[in-house]
Amino acid sequence: MKPTLLIISLTILSAISCKEAAQPTATSTISETKAVATEVSTPTKKNKKTLLFFGDSLTAGYGLDEEESFPSLIQNKIDSLGRPYEVINAGLSGETSAGGKGRIDWVLNKPVDIFVLELGANDMLRGLDLNETEKNLRAILDVVNDKSPEAHLVIAGMEAPPNMGDDYTSKFRGLFASIAKEYNASLIPFLLDGVAGIPELNLGDGKHPNPQGQKIVTENVWRTIESYVK
Repeated sequence: MKPTLLIISLTILSAISCKEAAQPTATSTISETKAVATEVSTPTKKNKKTLLFFGDSLTAGYGLDEEESFPSLIQNKIDSLGRPYEVINAGLSGETSAGGKGRIDWVLNKPVDIFVLELGANDMLRGLDLNETEKNLRAILDVVNDKSPEAHLVIAGMEAPPNMGDDYTSKFRGLFASIAKEYNASLIPFLLDGVAGIPELNLGDGKHPNPQGQKIVTENVWRTIESYVK
């Protein structure tokens, strides 16, 4: 992301964060709680590999039809290339890292080949202790490594607004890269690169990509995972 765009993006998120951090309820998360854990593709042959997206409303495709979410668009790319993968969207709107830690066991009801972790934005919007966020993300990845030791791990990075303070924003940005390095995972530097802070690419709430924004997010994700989807 270009410096100017990053400043705009963080300014928008700053306004969101200020409003929501004041009331640490379900409405102060990145969206309202709504469970999503669906196979994006139709029933497939047993020799299909599994790509699982585990995250919050950004993964769930909040406010959109299922086929407009970036996991669905990733499935379309995979199908067009004839690669043997089914995509599972395990996004849960309103999810925090602690919530993800609590549900990862039942989500991983079968082995996965690629696991994409997209959590932490709601922790940031609530101003939660990032040491706990980091512990929770590690705990999630530990479960994945235990249940699917051969899975390739991918971490989706996020950015914090400047009103959180220099130390917080720096640590929040750095924790994704740190965890990715520790777990030998691939890193998507900023999931919303090219989308955050651009009104015409987001829903009216200013936080969630609209269908056009989802297409850009899809490309951000695809650049990182393409070489592993074989």
